[in-house]
Amino acid sequence: MLFLVISNPRPDRPSDMAATRQTFWPWIAKYQNVGVCRHVYARVGRGIIAVFDVPDNDTLHRILNEWADIVPAQFDTYPLIDSDAALKALAAQRS
Repeated sequence: MLFLVISNPRPDRPSDMAATRQTFWPWIAKYQNVGVCRHVYARVGRGIIAVFDVPDNDTLHRILNEWADIVPAQFDTYPLIDSDAALKALAAQRS
């Protein structure tokens, strides 16, 4: 299951959270190395956008709770479909 996750961190002073935020990158790298996190980008200003490929909602829930322990944030999550699956669905609609 693919999900786009957009983090909106609490409005704490960035300098107060700098040391904690630095632990985010090694943490997310572990998920990148095993293919769970397909993409991750820092947003201009603050926040992160990531694409996760997880087997179920429970796994995503666990990851987001770990993330919130590092950088408290609100998460907007969007389920995605792979582009190949989207093309198949579109072709099926035309049949």
